[in-house]
Amino acid sequence: METIILFAPLVGALIAGFGWRLISEAGAQWVATSLVGLACLLSWIVFLGFDGQMEQIQILRWIESGSLATDWAIRLDRLTAIMLIVITTVSFLVHLYSFGYMAHDETSAQAKAIARAFSAYLSFFTFAMLSLVTADNLVQMFFGWEGVGVASYLLIGFYYRKPSANAAAMKAFIVNRVGDFGFALGIFALFFLADSINFSDIFGAAPQIARMQLEFLGLEFRAVEIVSVLLFIGAMGKSAQLLLHTWLPDAMEGPTPVSALIHAATMVTAGVFLVCRMSPILEFAPDAKSIIVFLGATTAFYAATVGLVQNDIKRVIAYSTCSQLGYMFVAAGSGVYSVAMFHLFTHAFFKALLFLGAGSVIHAMHHEQDMRNYGGLRKKIPYTYWAMMIGTLAITGVGIPLTSIGFAGFLSKDAIIESAYAGATPYAFWLLVLAAAMTSFYSWRLMFMTFFGKPRGDHHTHDHAHESPGVMLVPLGVLSLGAIFAGMLWYAPFFGDEARMQRFFGMPVTVAEHGAEAEAAGHGPVDAVASLAEGDLEHAAEAVIEDTLTEGEHADMGEEAHVPTAVDVAVAPPGMGAIYMAPGNDVIDEAHHAPVWVKVSPFVAMLIGLSLAWLMYIRRPELPAALVRNQRPLYNFLLNKWYFDELYDFLFVRPAQAIGRFLWTRGDGNVIDGGINGVAMGIVPFFTRLAGRAQNGYVFTYAFAMVLGLALILTWMTLAGGAE
Repeated sequence: METIILFAPLVGALIAGFGWRLISEAGAQWVATSLVGLACLLSWIVFLGFDGQMEQIQILRWIESGSLATDWAIRLDRLTAIMLIVITTVSFLVHLYSFGYMAHDETSAQAKAIARAFSAYLSFFTFAMLSLVTADNLVQMFFGWEGVGVASYLLIGFYYRKPSANAAAMKAFIVNRVGDFGFALGIFALFFLADSINFSDIFGAAPQIARMQLEFLGLEFRAVEIVSVLLFIGAMGKSAQLLLHTWLPDAMEGPTPVSALIHAATMVTAGVFLVCRMSPILEFAPDAKSIIVFLGATTAFYAATVGLVQNDIKRVIAYSTCSQLGYMFVAAGSGVYSVAMFHLFTHAFFKALLFLGAGSVIHAMHHEQDMRNYGGLRKKIPYTYWAMMIGTLAITGVGIPLTSIGFAGFLSKDAIIESAYAGATPYAFWLLVLAAAMTSFYSWRLMFMTFFGKPRGDHHTHDHAHESPGVMLVPLGVLSLGAIFAGMLWYAPFFGDEARMQRFFGMPVTVAEHGAEAEAAGHGPVDAVASLAEGDLEHAAEAVIEDTLTEGEHADMGEEAHVPTAVDVAVAPPGMGAIYMAPGNDVIDEAHHAPVWVKVSPFVAMLIGLSLAWLMYIRRPELPAALVRNQRPLYNFLLNKWYFDELYDFLFVRPAQAIGRFLWTRGDGNVIDGGINGVAMGIVPFFTRLAGRAQNGYVFTYAFAMVLGLALILTWMTLAGGAE
């Protein structure tokens, strides 16, 4: 079944791309969509029936060279099962949605060809993403990682006649290569340290890697920290974290279904998945986790500030994606990987809903994307309005505080903020709360500018605005159900119940004969795991109990103090479950006991954002223009995205162009072309003229040349013979 899930989209892509002549273009589109639908159905069967225990499904032998042995295999655990349903569900709904959205081109023949090519690219993208999340080793994951990059290049630049689409596709491809270089270095480093790229081997060797040092330029660094940072650099590129984020908003040049597929559930979440997959390594790298938290929180804040002033409806949602990814990385960097996956899971539903809803608005408004030309569309497109309303309620975090009742984003985002308070830094916590307020503001701003107030812009376009066809509305309805219920249904196994979470993710539960020692074993230091992996069970037990008893407790126990033995305590080694939380990582427990004001702070932030948006765009719509006039430098700063593109243009693009021009004019023009032309037009003619003068037709000249040559030969032979 898992093999069918993996390869069904690939078969659909091949049929749609190359076999459409046999079954027609419409038939190819239906075949591709049906095969992704089959993968979606089987993925839900796997997810709902999975018991949490990891399985390895061998497919074929792949690359073998020396000690490197990579088989193509499926690693099925809870992380994989979650990603399977996220990817295939969103992909199937996007395929279905595209039947209506892509049928708008100049002629029916063009529409059929475009739909067929688009389905092929979507299916190939889905296969590449499935290859990434089912990988059992880093090389297989890197294959899917790069496959997603190629597919995203094709999809973002799908409208290849538009220069802006071609530029956006190139930008996404190039920026991601920077992150992929870091990911590749991380793979090389792990192979150097563990002599394997298989996950099971790497995770088993994690405690040993944690004690290794790498020397560079005379300095020594902890190997596990270097590896973790390199892996995170790869994640930064794919998941558009600050410094490698500039490609994400430009990717809006692709068709809207592409935006939903790339930004909601697949490509941009690959980095979060990578960090969670490598949790057995990251748990030994506290400095790297601190970097992840810092950049994640900063990204969440940065993207939220830029989203405040965007006018393109798709760009507002794109910056929202960038911000929400920052939330996920804060959770992962805090050590609560289940919460990061929880938000990834819920975010897929409401963000795909928002993107496809925006596509429905754009479809109704004849491809107008500027919200300043919308207004009053609530009654024109009521189904789209209610779908986007549900998505907005989910992303802004509407629910009943201090309960597990609310829309999907309410539960998962609040869980991240509570975890940030417990396990991160005040910097991360407060930036996430501020980002929550701004998320509420720009989300409700989008709703008010689009669906409320008086119609703006071209009145002819408004008069002819109409609801999307049923094939586009059905995906909106399905995603609406996910945006409403996904958080409430799966809150307990992801965050609400720690014991249930351990069972859900297949994490071994600490076992002990004595209650006190069991509690100690559950909260021991990382050294305990390292000792256990090295076979030193006694030291592992001592490390666990030593970390949990104070000096006074040791004194009270006296000589009768019981030091746990291997029989008393069992510390789960890394890699035994889908995620790994080291002894001493009790962030979830602390998050559950966070103060009430922490738990309600996201809800209060949501209300503040909603109130400001209502005041500025419903009650007093003249306020935004006045605020722009009064704060013009700040407005321009945010509108120009903190000038990151201009900074990169100055630091990287212009110097690269200058070097290219120099090598072209001086290197290629003067040296290469000049050298060849100089030989061909100068040196060769010179010697030709000399040879021509020697050919004068007189016999005595030729006889003299022969005698002279003979004299030279005899001289050389005489001198050479004499030397011997």
